[in-house]
Amino acid sequence: MRRLQKACEKKGPLCCGLDTDPSYIPPEVLKKYRAPAAAVLEYNRKLIEACAPFSACFKVQIAYYEAMGIEGMKVYADTLQSLRNVDIPVISDVKRGDIAATANAYARAHFSGDFESDIVTLNPYMGFETLNPFVEYCQEKGKGIFVLLRTSNPGMADIEKLDLKQGGIVLDRIGSELVRINESLISEPFLDSQSTKNTFPCGPVGAVVGCTEESDARQLRNKYPNMFFLIPGYGAQGGAARIAATLLDKAGGTVNSSRGILCAWKKSSVLAEKRKAGNLTMDDIVTAAAKSAEQSRDDLLTAKGSL
Repeated sequence: MRRLQKACEKKGPLCCGLDTDPSYIPPEVLKKYRAPAAAVLEYNRKLIEACAPFSACFKVQIAYYEAMGIEGMKVYADTLQSLRNVDIPVISDVKRGDIAATANAYARAHFSGDFESDIVTLNPYMGFETLNPFVEYCQEKGKGIFVLLRTSNPGMADIEKLDLKQGGIVLDRIGSELVRINESLISEPFLDSQSTKNTFPCGPVGAVVGCTEESDARQLRNKYPNMFFLIPGYGAQGGAARIAATLLDKAGGTVNSSRGILCAWKKSSVLAEKRKAGNLTMDDIVTAAAKSAEQSRDDLLTAKGSL
């Protein structure tokens, strides 16, 4: 997680999301490939090269690859390998959450082998024991986890804001447990060896906090100053840069944009005529994506600078 924090300090806070559905690729481009999965892999590889200068990390949402079957999972593995090859932090958005041997298997699957990544997303709602196998990898292998805390979807209030009998709400209980785990993992030697310019050094346990509600964002940033955030909701989900910037204070975070980058070609004025004529190329949509990534990074940095 500290590596990602340092990347954000150096390159800006953008996380480029590879939630790459075949429908995000123009039909005239798709038909040039033997299968949709092949087009997705080519798009991903070109996106990684084009967007890396503007991105602190990449996030790969496994669901889009599972939906393409066996070929899709091969594309998922190849995409992760491409990211490892360019040595940029990669988040696997898998939202796993299970117990005992199953949790151990999930941890092995996503922190080693074909599907290895640096950080994974986790769902804590079966209990905090579900986090333990992943925390062991944080301690022993330098991996990281982002645990769902205050998500960006409207339905989050169904569970995350439920009142607890002992006081507070569900997300308060989750947050306090994440703080406890981080405190158990972080030692002074660890901090010394992982030093950054940030005066709020983070541990390997981060939280998913959406940027769709300004008051919640400010409250959570102040409550957890040393926790690094994965921040969804920016762009296509309606979250504003100013809300994201609030969450970038203190220990900071990385702000994900997926569809806004992947589908930038749909709104590009430069590509209007080619889009209407139906003769877009892979290079066209990659160029539009890279431009969107650059603009998103600049938008976030401007908002952060105005705090």
